[in-house]
Amino acid sequence: MNKYKPTKLNWAKGLIACALYIAFLVWIKSWWGIIVLPFIFDAYVTKKINWTWWKDLEDPILRTVMSWVDAIVFALVAVYFVNIYFFQNYTIPSSSLEKSLLVGDYLFVSKMTYGPRVPQTPLHAPLCQHTLPFNLGKSYIEGIQWDYKRVTPKKVTLNDIVVFNYPSGDTIAYNYQNTDYYRMCKELYMYNLEVPENLDSLSPLEQYRFYNYAIGVGSDYVKKNPGTFGKVNWRPVDRRENYVKRCVGLPGQTLEIRDHIIYLDGVANKEPEDVQYNYDVVLKATLPQSLIRELGISQEDLASLRQTGNMPLTAKAKAALEARTDLVESITYHEDKERGFLYPLNGHTGWTCDNYGPIWIPAKGETVQLTMSNLPVYERPIRIYEGNELEVTDDARILINGEETTQYTFKMDYYWMQGDNRHNSADSRYWGFVPEDHIVGKPLVIWLSMDPDRGGLGAIRWNRLFRLVDNIK
Repeated sequence: MNKYKPTKLNWAKGLIACALYIAFLVWIKSWWGIIVLPFIFDAYVTKKINWTWWKDLEDPILRTVMSWVDAIVFALVAVYFVNIYFFQNYTIPSSSLEKSLLVGDYLFVSKMTYGPRVPQTPLHAPLCQHTLPFNLGKSYIEGIQWDYKRVTPKKVTLNDIVVFNYPSGDTIAYNYQNTDYYRMCKELYMYNLEVPENLDSLSPLEQYRFYNYAIGVGSDYVKKNPGTFGKVNWRPVDRRENYVKRCVGLPGQTLEIRDHIIYLDGVANKEPEDVQYNYDVVLKATLPQSLIRELGISQEDLASLRQTGNMPLTAKAKAALEARTDLVESITYHEDKERGFLYPLNGHTGWTCDNYGPIWIPAKGETVQLTMSNLPVYERPIRIYEGNELEVTDDARILINGEETTQYTFKMDYYWMQGDNRHNSADSRYWGFVPEDHIVGKPLVIWLSMDPDRGGLGAIRWNRLFRLVDNIK
């Protein structure tokens, strides 16, 4: 048997592969990967390990099967690295950004725009966010968790459309995975048990204690009834659901919504071109299909009109309907008076979706003065996102990591995200700030768009194919 000797070409390929891999490790600043280097060198140069052992099998069927397995494993490994550090596919699942991004839009999301995250949960199945196909269990192993680190980090720009991990998705009830766990727990108490009639007259400490108690009671009920709600699970940051919204507030800014208009540091922020609000619409006759298609009114919008008497409209669609006096009797703005289940869930603010705040958005290195009035706003970032112990004594003293304090300095930047379909969007008004470690990436292009209200080739929205998301203002 001839002894194997690497050729000059083997050495050249091996050295180039090793150099590229080392450059990659330098880029991501993660030296644990050096343990893989000997295997890369062996694959090209020394060849002590028979990486293609299956080619020597006598059974042609088994050789064919193993060749497919080899190709699939290579593809999955490639997809794993591409998805983590470069690009990821994302599908718009809900109407929260309509008519800017539509249900059925398929997006290429760049991880490079804000800097790719080194995976916090490195052992996970490619192409699975948190659950294996056919509900076979978690797609990741929780035992190994790395600290948050972002390669060449860059800040989000105001009014960017951003993909991020759902902040309130840290805890989920398995049978209600698409429901905000904390809001569900609060609703279970508020709709079924005794609520003080004088909530407005209670002190901030008493309100804080009551709401935390209500959420705790609801949570206990969910955990004691797994047959109804399913098992309660915790998810790491990078395994939480991916959401997409528009960034309408940056770290350090003070945001306020007055009569549905967003103000930043007292200045009105530019509204998206296709921003939508709900309007009460009284019809004289059924809207023709041609007009429905022309104005981009979805079946979901029409269902809302039938059930509630209102539906979302852009300024253009509203004007077009108002001009059709043969079809429309009246259109009036539908004020969103939602209150009680907005962020913060354990505070008593009186804010609504259309009149919210003012609220200061935390910035890395900046300090907030803590009081019982604003503690509910900043408790979640302090306790959940930045990992501190926080307690409030019976005499309203605030303890962070066992020490009394009246202030806190933030370790991360935070952002405020909202949908362009303002009255039909579960966004920061409901679950608060988005920490920088939850930022996934920025959508670049719509590579496919399928209308869920239509079938076959007619479902393809040809005018949206390869449209740049940056052009959607």
